[in-house]
Amino acid sequence: MTDSTNPTGTTPYTAPASAAPVGSDPSALENAKAAVTDSVEATRLKLEQTLDAIEDKFDVKKRTDEVTERVQRSYEENPVPWIIGATAVAVGVIGLVAWAIFSDD
Repeated sequence: MTDSTNPTGTTPYTAPASAAPVGSDPSALENAKAAVTDSVEATRLKLEQTLDAIEDKFDVKKRTDEVTERVQRSYEENPVPWIIGATAVAVGVIGLVAWAIFSDD
């Protein structure tokens, strides 16, 4: 139900009884400053960690080294698939070169 003093029918905000005006208690002001400072420092730390993770993810040299290490380890464990793959690529390249040389175009 609405009345003429509150046409929206919602309960207006009232400050808690314990809320004192800003500046009335120096220790409360210092506590608020400390809380804001702590929050800013936590946000900075989180941002720093996020940026470090992004930098690590997009570090091309590091990613190349990891892939190279993984390929070398795979070849050392079982070289047969690598030899078959290299042979297939060589046959394909030779076939393309031969096609280019001997075609009638």
